[in-house]
Amino acid sequence: MAESNFVDYVKIYCRSGRGGRGSSHFRREKYIPKGGPDGGNGGRGGDIYLRANRNYWTLLHLKYDRHIYATNGESGGANNRTGKDGEDVYLEVPMGTVAYDAESGEYLCDVRQDGETVLLLKGGRGGLGNTNFKSSTNQAPRYSQSGEPYREMVVVLQLKLLADVGLVGLPNVGKSTLLSVVSAAKPKIANYPFTTLEPNLGIVNYRDGRSFVMADIPGIIEGAAEGRGLGIRFLRHIERNSVLLFIIPADSDHILEDYNILVRELEKYNPELMGKNRLLGISKSDLIDEDLKELLEPTIPKDLPHVFFSAVSGEGVQRLKDLIWENITTNNFHDISPLVRRNLHESAWEDPEEDDLMQTVYYEEDETDEFAGGKMLDEDTYDE
Repeated sequence: MAESNFVDYVKIYCRSGRGGRGSSHFRREKYIPKGGPDGGNGGRGGDIYLRANRNYWTLLHLKYDRHIYATNGESGGANNRTGKDGEDVYLEVPMGTVAYDAESGEYLCDVRQDGETVLLLKGGRGGLGNTNFKSSTNQAPRYSQSGEPYREMVVVLQLKLLADVGLVGLPNVGKSTLLSVVSAAKPKIANYPFTTLEPNLGIVNYRDGRSFVMADIPGIIEGAAEGRGLGIRFLRHIERNSVLLFIIPADSDHILEDYNILVRELEKYNPELMGKNRLLGISKSDLIDEDLKELLEPTIPKDLPHVFFSAVSGEGVQRLKDLIWENITTNNFHDISPLVRRNLHESAWEDPEEDDLMQTVYYEEDETDEFAGGKMLDEDTYDE
């Protein structure tokens, strides 16, 4: 089977730049025998930033470029010349990307709007030249500072789709069919379980030119939290959704039990998902008559808004869109930030394709400053 181009998870090694060393130079000019110190400061090391780019839809471009390095700052020079700063690196990622520390699972940052830029890893500061240590009692300092070391980290980047409503259901219940009918999306549709192997997004046109975004994720089965089926890998894509639309077919033997299975799996993944607005769409309603619908009504939770619909015949589709729009615009009082900004779920810590990203890098020592005039003091500290 061909490898999918939809990549929503990558683990990369990032290393910022090292600060350049300060110079210990003394002014040496004809007729100026005691010119004094004029060593310049070292340049700062390059930073690494995360920047949202609306032209990217997946993290595929980072899957094959998993070692990110910023350049080091250059050493200071004579005549109080400051060394060149290291070049910053901007990681272009899709909107909705979240970064975590791969070692601890700690949340680092996320970017949601086009052009939003967040500092991921700061470069080292450049060392001070000996000019900075000149005083009335120390007129010829023969030392300077080394630059701050680089910082390194293995970072997990996860894409969490930005959508207003997420479709949740067991395999082969009609989620992809609904998305294809109400939007221009063309997900794969077939009469067998797990047809959908990756999330799909579609823009749903509503009344008066208004619209909302719908996300379809692969089907969930009982035991998904333990790794059955496709597991809970794709549940991250509904963390940002304002509304969760549960899809259960009308020909199901136990509609309520299927709904409870889905709710339990979501709760195992993240109990905070239980605070989201929930709707129930009973699909394939063209397979049953009105009398059977009335018999099914008592089995549906009374506090759960629901709609019988058929994506094939169009029955109830507009009513379903009305219900979704009402919940998106008037009943969306919860805050989604705590869901996205929690630490990495333990199931995502292990990457089946993970290799040893932390590579030992041996640096050549800095070239000796020809104008040093004295030793470097490692114990020099930086003022915060």
